[in-house]
Amino acid sequence: MSEPIDVPIRDESIRLGQLLKLAGVVQDGAMARMVIENGEVTVDGRPVLRRGVQVRPGQVVSYAGESIRVVGRT
Repeated sequence: MSEPIDVPIRDESIRLGQLLKLAGVVQDGAMARMVIENGEVTVDGRPVLRRGVQVRPGQVVSYAGESIRVVGRT
C-alpha cells in the first residue's frame, strides 16, 4: 500500500462519503455510497459500511489501494 496522502478538512470532522470525493478516489456520491456499502472502505483498518460515519483528523481511510490521512487545518 502506498504512503497516505494528506487531505485537509475545514471542520472538526467530515462524512466518509464526502472525504472520498474530496480526495478524488471516487467520482461522485453514488459511487462513494456503493463502495462503502460493499465493504471496500476501511477507517483505521476497520471496514465501515455507512457513508455518514464521521472521520476526524488523524484517522486513515483506505480504499482501492489508496490511503487517505485526514488532517486538520493548520
